[in-house]
Amino acid sequence: MDFGEEFHGKRVVVTGASGVMGRAFVDHFAGAGATVCSADRSTEGLSGFAVAADLTTDEGLQTLLDAVKAEWGAPDVVVNNAGIYPSAFLLDMSVEDWDRIMGVNVRAPFVLMRGFALQMIEKGVAGSFINISSGAARKMRRTAVTYCMSKTALDRMTKGFALELAEYGIRVNCLEPGFAAGSSVSQLSQEHIDRVTKGIPLGHTTQPEDVGQAALYLASSAAKNVTGTSLAVDGGNSAGTMDVFQDKKRAL
Repeated sequence: MDFGEEFHGKRVVVTGASGVMGRAFVDHFAGAGATVCSADRSTEGLSGFAVAADLTTDEGLQTLLDAVKAEWGAPDVVVNNAGIYPSAFLLDMSVEDWDRIMGVNVRAPFVLMRGFALQMIEKGVAGSFINISSGAARKMRRTAVTYCMSKTALDRMTKGFALELAEYGIRVNCLEPGFAAGSSVSQLSQEHIDRVTKGIPLGHTTQPEDVGQAALYLASSAAKNVTGTSLAVDGGNSAGTMDVFQDKKRAL
C-alpha cells in the first residue's frame, strides 16, 4: 500500500523496538517518511532518536515520556509493542512473574497512553495509538493464561481509551499479529512450527512486513473512521481451525 507523503514529518514512538516486530514497525514508519523514536531496555543496535527505558519501572516510563516531550512536544503515533510471554502453569507461576507480565503488558501501555495522550491534547495533535495485542485476548492457552489475561485487559483498555479520547480526535486501536516463529526469546522446534502453520487458513506465518503495513494503515487517514477495534493479521488463524473431523477432507 502506497501512503505517498502522508507520514512525512510525522513523529512515531515504537516501544520494544529491538524485537522482530518492533524493528518492522520502525522500518515501515521510517520508510514511509516518519521520524521514529525507538524505545527499548537498551539502545544497542538502534539508530536515530533512541531511548533506553525500562518499562517495568516508573522511572523508565517517565524517562520515555520526558524524552519525547523534550524532543517533539508530542508524538503523532504511538505503537505500544513491548510485551513479554513467559510460559508457566498457573500453579507454578510466582506472584513476581505475574506482576512482571501485567506490568509490561498492561500497566506500561496504560501509563504511556495516558502520558502521551496528555501531550497530544496539549499540542492539539489528533494522534493515533496502536496497541499490539494477540488472538490470546479471546482464547485461553494452557501455560499462557496470564499472558492471555493481559492481552484481554489491553483489548478492553484500548476500547476504553478510544471512547475517552475520541472527542480530541485521537484514535486508539489494537493490532493482533498472528503466529511468528522468529522470536529470539521463545525458541520453537521446527515440528511445532510446521504443526501450527498447517492449521493457519492461509497457510503461512505472520511476517514482519504484514504487521508493518497494517500499522501504517491504522495510523493513516485511510483509517480515519477506525477506532476502538482490533485488526487481526494472522492468516485467518483467529477465525477458526482448519481441522476436518471426517473422512472427506476437502469440498472439491
